Amino acid sequence: MVETKMMTPQERLALPHEAPLDMPRHAVNEPRQKAKKLVKPFLLRTLLARLCVISITLGLTWYGATEMYAVLNTNAIAGLQWAFLVLFCINFTWISFAFSQASIGFLCRLWPFSRKVKEAEPEGVTAILLPVYNEDPIRIRASIEAMHDDLLEKAPGKFAFFILSDSNRSDACIKEKHTFYPLLNHEDQGCPIYYRRRHNNNERKAGNIAEWVTRFGARYESMIVLDADSLMSADCLISLSRRMAAEPGLGLIQTLPTIIKANTLYSRIQQFANQCFGPVYASGLAAWHGTASNFWGHNAIIRTKAFAEACGLPILEGKAPFGGHVMSHDFMEAAMLRRAGWGVRFDMDLEASYEEAPPSLIDVMVRDRRWCQGNLQHKAFLLAQDFHFATRVHLFSGIFSYLSAVFWFLLIAVGFALAVQAHFVRPEYFSNPSLFPTWPVFDFQKALLLFELSMALVLAPKVYGWLSALLYPKRCMSFGGPILLTLDTLLEVALSALYAPILMFSQFLVVFDVLKGRDSGWKPQSRDDGATPWKTVARAHLSHTLLGAGLASAALFLSPALFYWSLPITIGLVFSIPLSWLSGGEKRGNILSKFMLLRASQEKRPTGIVKRLNEKQAQAIEDDSSATQPALQRFIKDVNFYHWYLAQLPQEEENTLCRSRICAQWQIEKSANLEQLTEHLQESECLAILKHKSLMLAMGKYLPQA
Repeated sequence: MVETKMMTPQERLALPHEAPLDMPRHAVNEPRQKAKKLVKPFLLRTLLARLCVISITLGLTWYGATEMYAVLNTNAIAGLQWAFLVLFCINFTWISFAFSQASIGFLCRLWPFSRKVKEAEPEGVTAILLPVYNEDPIRIRASIEAMHDDLLEKAPGKFAFFILSDSNRSDACIKEKHTFYPLLNHEDQGCPIYYRRRHNNNERKAGNIAEWVTRFGARYESMIVLDADSLMSADCLISLSRRMAAEPGLGLIQTLPTIIKANTLYSRIQQFANQCFGPVYASGLAAWHGTASNFWGHNAIIRTKAFAEACGLPILEGKAPFGGHVMSHDFMEAAMLRRAGWGVRFDMDLEASYEEAPPSLIDVMVRDRRWCQGNLQHKAFLLAQDFHFATRVHLFSGIFSYLSAVFWFLLIAVGFALAVQAHFVRPEYFSNPSLFPTWPVFDFQKALLLFELSMALVLAPKVYGWLSALLYPKRCMSFGGPILLTLDTLLEVALSALYAPILMFSQFLVVFDVLKGRDSGWKPQSRDDGATPWKTVARAHLSHTLLGAGLASAALFLSPALFYWSLPITIGLVFSIPLSWLSGGEKRGNILSKFMLLRASQEKRPTGIVKRLNEKQAQAIEDDSSATQPALQRFIKDVNFYHWYLAQLPQEEENTLCRSRICAQWQIEKSANLEQLTEHLQESECLAILKHKSLMLAMGKYLPQA
């Protein structure tokens, strides 16, 4: 065995000295704490916005309910008609709520006076946390390098990066360590970059962040939490830290992430909607949220002390999917911060806060499965003690964002049942003793007007976004001018209409799956181009196709008019397989870009940080010469890397029994070379080598001899 060389403390440490911070676990029901002192210059505007949202939602719902009652029967209403009326009112309330927020947001966008936000210079260093879970480290390294270089130029000594790995696959663990190893440093006067991997990833991302807080949180006043695909400019990071420093009563500031680097059809649809329609809706949210806003889990700054004090999440009673650890932790962390008296604010005026979108429809469906379980789990908190009114609205909105698919599906089912009933069942004209018959009445004119109103409410946020961009020449030109902006808007509306029923039915199945008690597990987010083989797509969407074909056939049999009315629903379902296949794949997605359609401003004129990311990513891919090597060979090919990794492993307890460890040790001793070892190692044994220092020392026998 080759003797390990002596290393300096600088070489040994991948982390700074620990600064523990206590983070107690809280219960579901706890009393509200006294609110911290907050600057509230726009309190009246927040109250007016909330009043407008409530008034518009209730007013439209009442009008829709009375009109639908008149549509169904002017004399009497019973049976399936009552079910249809109730389901219609539930769905109409949901779209009215969305319309009211978009309307408030549109008015805020037209308001000529911008809000002045207080800023102050922070005293200490702000931590930037980047949780990683079996991700492609090449992309993450490029993002870190781009942000790191930007911060070195504009704010040296003010920030520190922490790569917090929860990866649990041996190849991912080794690759990310090998990729990040050259970046790590202790340059306190510049911008240090640290790396830590947990061997036990309890509570997933929430536990990952909490573990960092309890080990290092006392050293840093604030922490900026990013996702693996996040990117923020130095100016945005600096503004976040200054705004947090200026408001001692704030616990969290959420930014509005802009989607970039979309290269597939579906991600381009999301990117355009995010950049064109998103600011309008976000302005409405910010207007009525006030200092009781929400947290989306990334691209936000959090006061470390407040987070440790308030955000120790409870463990829910029972088993998954509704019990156990809280999955959608971000909503609850914002809720618990607010209950502890800390302000939570949504500052959507900050620019250069970026993220990426899922590349395909199937990737969205996979993500929805996890999000659905997390949101439905929030039912345990909906009526919990002393949560803020806005918090309860956030939680209810998150739950209903998935239950709405169930109610839409039930509305369609009951509507078809009414059509079947009208076709096969003879109406009873004298069901009640009377000299005059009771004629079944269906007011077609009112039904048409109500349908048009519903479509107007659904499309209004998109019209607001289009108009908002059109009114500002600079923003309009970023979309290619008024003609391309209009074409892109129409294309997005058409494509979204095709994909909407597919998503609706898939979310209906997801909710049903969760209610059956199935746990979603924890899968990494897809970051590739989402290209999926036909066989996989067909298997995923066979039920959608059969449902669409069945509905279309039934509608055509019952009435040609019903067939045409149901086309917005059935056509997307019938063609769900080719639509899903087209949604992913870089080659297919970039065809639109060649025709100047659904192109983002960052493609033609990227901002400085995005341009820097593109350059770093191209360079990182070119430098990754070891990508095809087996995982363990990366240690042996790079002796310095081997010694650095060995220095990070803690001293292990003696006499610890572990089957994988014992098997791995035996194979290391008996294998003549590394190729023979890797040929027979199982995944659990490879992970044991990465975890135990004694096994990694034994691997030294394969190092090149001096």
